[in-house]
Amino acid sequence: MPPSSGESGSVVSVGGYTLAERLGSGGMGVVHLAHSPSGRQVAVKVVHAQYAQDEEFRARFRQEVQAARRVSGAFTAPVVDADPDAEVPWMATLYVPGPTLSEVVADQGPLTGRELRVLALGLTEALKDIHRAGVVHRDLKPSNVLMAEDGPRVIDFGISRAADNQTLTITGRLMGTPPFMSPEQFTSPREVTAASDVFSLGSLLVYAATGTRPFDGESPYLTVYQVMHEEPSLDGVTQPLRGIVERCLIKEPEQRPQLAELQRLFKTLPDTAPVPSTPPPPGDRTEPEGIPYDAPTHAVAVSPRRRPAILKRRPAVGRRLALPRLGPVLPRLAGRRLSRRLLTAAAVGVVGVVAVVANVSTGAGSSSDSSDVVDSVEASLPTGWSPWRTNLTRAVAAADQDRLSSHDRPGCVPDQAALYCTGSGFTVARLDAGTGRVTWRFGASPQYARPLGVRDGLVYVYENPPVESSGDVIEWQLVALDARTGERRWTRSVDATQPAVLFDGGVLALSTDHAELIGIDARTGKDLWRDSTKSSAGTRCTPLVLAGSPYGLCSDQDDPASRDWSLLRLGEDGSRELTTLPPAVVPLGDLAGKPLFVQSKDREQQSLGGLDEAYTTLLWVDPASGAVTRIPLAQTVRGTATLIGSTVYFVRPDGTVSAVAAGTGAMVWQADTQVENLSRPVWSRTFDSLWLVNRYGRLLSLEVATGNVLWTTDKLRDPAGAPENVVPGLTLVSDAIVAVAGDTAFSVSPDTPDLGPDDVSEDNAVS
Repeated sequence: MPPSSGESGSVVSVGGYTLAERLGSGGMGVVHLAHSPSGRQVAVKVVHAQYAQDEEFRARFRQEVQAARRVSGAFTAPVVDADPDAEVPWMATLYVPGPTLSEVVADQGPLTGRELRVLALGLTEALKDIHRAGVVHRDLKPSNVLMAEDGPRVIDFGISRAADNQTLTITGRLMGTPPFMSPEQFTSPREVTAASDVFSLGSLLVYAATGTRPFDGESPYLTVYQVMHEEPSLDGVTQPLRGIVERCLIKEPEQRPQLAELQRLFKTLPDTAPVPSTPPPPGDRTEPEGIPYDAPTHAVAVSPRRRPAILKRRPAVGRRLALPRLGPVLPRLAGRRLSRRLLTAAAVGVVGVVAVVANVSTGAGSSSDSSDVVDSVEASLPTGWSPWRTNLTRAVAAADQDRLSSHDRPGCVPDQAALYCTGSGFTVARLDAGTGRVTWRFGASPQYARPLGVRDGLVYVYENPPVESSGDVIEWQLVALDARTGERRWTRSVDATQPAVLFDGGVLALSTDHAELIGIDARTGKDLWRDSTKSSAGTRCTPLVLAGSPYGLCSDQDDPASRDWSLLRLGEDGSRELTTLPPAVVPLGDLAGKPLFVQSKDREQQSLGGLDEAYTTLLWVDPASGAVTRIPLAQTVRGTATLIGSTVYFVRPDGTVSAVAAGTGAMVWQADTQVENLSRPVWSRTFDSLWLVNRYGRLLSLEVATGNVLWTTDKLRDPAGAPENVVPGLTLVSDAIVAVAGDTAFSVSPDTPDLGPDDVSEDNAVS
């Protein structure tokens, strides 16, 4: 339907929508407040005539409309109607009165406390809706966020209104707003993924919290250089938000957090504005006050088009769990008077969706955060996979039987389509991940022959029991095997009291005389470097790998429980004492590239062999300066600690699982699973679930956001050789679950976890 004109020649209706007043104009068109025949208010954008004659623009606008129509959610402004093929192209969206974020910050100043917390949650939810539709926004910036009274709205799906913004022309035309673009938008704009929007979200939240941009050069060219090569300026961004946006602004897309993880982290942001603190000098420890987790205390009306998420137990269990989505988002902006100018300008922004093709994902879901309805998610399984169960027992000398429970560490190390497994009473075995068939074994003493890791076609294992070489020195053999054939490539002696570990560039082990930490060439077994174990704390050192780098954690040989420990940074340039840490700390991994430790409450005693320790504090170490940030836990937490992303999960022997935000120490959730003797959790990116197994082979799935039990399975009919105090092992090969319980390894699909190990034959085992 062409536009109709009044007596004066001005357009009075478009597509059956009566234009009420002109709200504003942009580089690509004019925006009007309009009414549908039923009286519904919409914002209609009519494209400028010069663009209406441009066929390339029409094609882009058509694809833009198609992409925008695919997106629906509580935090986006939906397309109501459009005709990109009309004589004058137009598009109508739901009219949402409200200023843009950039206007709010300019008019009223940065957001703090609850306003900032809820903005972050709303934007995360909006991006999940957008990515779920297969769209990457590519232009998330303050002027594309409407601050409506019932929550933020993300507008302009895909890069829009390119002529409205100062842009770069490098080869052709690179469209976007440099301060809020990701590095990959400049280097490979046609290949950006959902991770690009995460980077933009980080930049936007810095702006919302401070009123300044993290990358802000004197020209677009300088800004692009900063985005690609320099660290963001985060002055004024307080913890815990600072730690979160630091991870969003990592240059490498694959290292940025997923939206599901960000949603959990943003829930722990405080409702009150934090008091800015001065950064500590290098080497000093800071002790920020703990920020307790506090859920919203009041509700705001939610749009009726918003539906609850449905999480379905798998078919073998057959019960549905209805869980509400994240609750209400932005409360009324108390005390902020919104001018007519802001309301009008915001309406212009609602429908500025023009000019550039949206990046519609055609890949298989790994770059987008799923999943309101997880039923539609399909598991990715190894080629030729089917459920399998393999008994891996091999005869063990009677003299070794009493030592299995204390030395054995069951589990599998995955490498593409192969598994390298160990457990109670069997030596290292290579299994086909699709069938469970054993292709080779290695080792003569089951409790000591276990895999350390696999890299570049080599698998690293121990061989034979420890041997006393002189005095109290105990050594054993570290062996590199050809991962395909099991043939030995190299062997060397290392200390038997501390495990060797793989780092980026080699293998880290303790020398047989305890005097040196050795970097070993992973391909040849020869020394790369040797660093002394001497430290201010003592010479009893444990090899560690944190963020891919080698470290040594050293304590006093005679009194490790009462004296501080030393953290050594190792490498070919020699060891450097980075900092000191309290006794009884446990390394967890790295958070945003910085080593993270958890401190035990009781330095002197272990509870249940260390499986039920009480922890009180997280310690975050700057790898450059050695500065230690103390993050008190909101409450004492017990269990075996595992860091996944930015959350620390504590698993107790009685089946209690607790989730703690690593950046704040806040308790996210605590679940009583009633499944005892559980393994460490493993996170499934596809299903956004935690999976665990107990020593009887019973599997458990928990929802990451809430800790709710999604499904459980029955235990194995005959999980022979499952020592009571040995933690079982679980890993993933693609999405296939692989677990070792006792002497049994088995694999099931998360789609049908109950249809598996007890229903298949055990003809895979070989002697």
